[in-house]
Amino acid sequence: MTPLKSTSSAASRSTRLVRLAAVAMLLGGAAVGALAQYKIVGPDGKVTYTDKPPTPQDIRPGTGTPAQSGTGGLPFETRQAMTKYPVTLFAAKNCPACDQARQSLRQRGVPFSEYSVVTNDDYTALQARFGGSTSMPVVLIGSQSMKGYSSNDLQSYLDAAGYPAQAHLVGYNWAPASPLAPRNATAPVAAPDQPAPAASAPTPLPPPPPSKNGIQF
Repeated sequence: MTPLKSTSSAASRSTRLVRLAAVAMLLGGAAVGALAQYKIVGPDGKVTYTDKPPTPQDIRPGTGTPAQSGTGGLPFETRQAMTKYPVTLFAAKNCPACDQARQSLRQRGVPFSEYSVVTNDDYTALQARFGGSTSMPVVLIGSQSMKGYSSNDLQSYLDAAGYPAQAHLVGYNWAPASPLAPRNATAPVAAPDQPAPAASAPTPLPPPPPSKNGIQF
């Protein structure tokens, strides 16, 4: 009977070890996934995931014009960041993620320009600018684009660009959104065909001058 008990005990220990190994593998995979919490988009558009937050070297300076709405009240750090890394938001209507991105930028005190994406021409312009993608919203920080909304990614890139964690913009007003694609001027509506006006009666000729003999013809 003793050998049977020994064999049964060994099998039980082996089963427990297999289960523990499986649990360890699952936990290890979850830990790796949890560490890769930052998304980095390289200059060539390649996306990588890492556990390290982005640095200024991960953000390329932008060529756009910094937001200029409002007057004064901008902290020195904010002015420096927006000069080198201007922020631009591309947002659609009825887009909760777009609203979250806008609110997040305002709560942090980040000046930004906004473009609305509403018409077919707007979406065509968006695709041409961002390689065919229509994911909304799109946030540009310098030349670094973020498609879709991730609070963690947005805050990390703002940190790397040098924006204060909480800026108080005294007297600053965010400008309303502008359409991404220029709107064509409305052509004047042609009036319906109207009948040509009736020709006016010819003006009668003046009477001939009197003759030298005082007789009028």
